Amino acid sequence: MPRGKTRYVRFADRRQAGALLAERLSIYSNRNDVLIFALPRGGVPVGFEVARHLQAPLDVCVVRKLGVPGQEELAMGAIASGGTLVLNESIIEALNIPQRTIEAVEARERRELEWRENEFRGDLPPADVKGKIVILVDDGIATGSTMKSAVESLRGRSPSRIVVAVPVAPASVDSDFQAVADEIVCVIKPEPFHAVGLWYENFTPTTDPEVRDLLNRARRGERPDAT
Repeated sequence: MPRGKTRYVRFADRRQAGALLAERLSIYSNRNDVLIFALPRGGVPVGFEVARHLQAPLDVCVVRKLGVPGQEELAMGAIASGGTLVLNESIIEALNIPQRTIEAVEARERRELEWRENEFRGDLPPADVKGKIVILVDDGIATGSTMKSAVESLRGRSPSRIVVAVPVAPASVDSDFQAVADEIVCVIKPEPFHAVGLWYENFTPTTDPEVRDLLNRARRGERPDAT
């Protein structure tokens, strides 16, 4: 390993990552003005641990990435509940993506977003964030489009503070979110970064039933392994 280069240890899984992230957020523990919002699906196991350690309520902020057709893992933008749309103009310009393509992808993802809102929350209304500290959690940040869309969605509901909290992100996360969030908390910022999944030993996709189960257990105050 070259001199001066930091060696980063990967997280075992999202649950361990959430516990380590919660340590960085301990200043917000046991307060009645703190709400945890997790981005489904992968952010929910992380958010569950953060909420459990901080003794705070857990909710979801449903966000859908707008993937480039044929390169769906590459985000040209993102949408969130409440009609929020954030576009990655640099990707759109670099790939010369036409407006009609963006609109078609957005329409499809809005249908999926509405379905997931109902699937995860059911008849329960979103938590009231007015005047509250919102800690917005995901399992990591890559391009930042989905997280920025989530921040904008929640900002419109008048919280007192929005904290973006993730286990892993590129070193540029602070400058990227300085004008978006009130605070950024990140456990590791490895360089080179490449992808979120590379920093987990187990990055198995989180399923919809797992999201529903964790949300229900959080509402009952249970641990994820409770029976």
